[in-house]
Amino acid sequence: MLDSATYTPRLKALYKDKVRAALKEEFSYKNDMQIPRLDKIVLNIGCGAEAVKDSKKAKSAVEDLSTIAGQRALMTRAKKSIAGFRVREDMPMGAKVTLRGDRMYEFLDRLITVALPRVRDFRGVSGKSFDGRGNYALGLKEHIVFPEIDFDKVDEIWGMDIVICTTANTDAEAKALLKQFNMPFTS
Repeated sequence: MLDSATYTPRLKALYKDKVRAALKEEFSYKNDMQIPRLDKIVLNIGCGAEAVKDSKKAKSAVEDLSTIAGQRALMTRAKKSIAGFRVREDMPMGAKVTLRGDRMYEFLDRLITVALPRVRDFRGVSGKSFDGRGNYALGLKEHIVFPEIDFDKVDEIWGMDIVICTTANTDAEAKALLKQFNMPFTS
């Protein structure tokens, strides 16, 4: 186990040393508190129809997401019953986890340097997936691109949503922040 008193994630150190100064110069902020920073990263796996047929699938998704994130994931449950989809209220439907602090920087580092390059036919991520308030969302078709997942023990391949929340006010500021972290944007 790493000693948290001496260990700083690589991207966190990069942010403190270079990214803050580059963003302050690019957008000419008057105050250091105006400089955008990462707030949190939310990971989500939705099981959908598989969870309706077998409730163990949602537990499998929780375990896989916990392994990827490095912290325990929560099981998400249906809020309403929908007869057409055979979904009942409070039925397990997926998993989610919110990362902050050092774990957030570690996950972003693994996502950019390890997981995204392992995606089949990867040419970069869309630069248009911002929400207008400085948050970026992307989806992965397979959660097995993360090296923590043992491919032989996987019973189901899940899709995965990743939302990167920043304190930026505009999409341009958030995109500049993520570009400084070497996020592979296509446009």
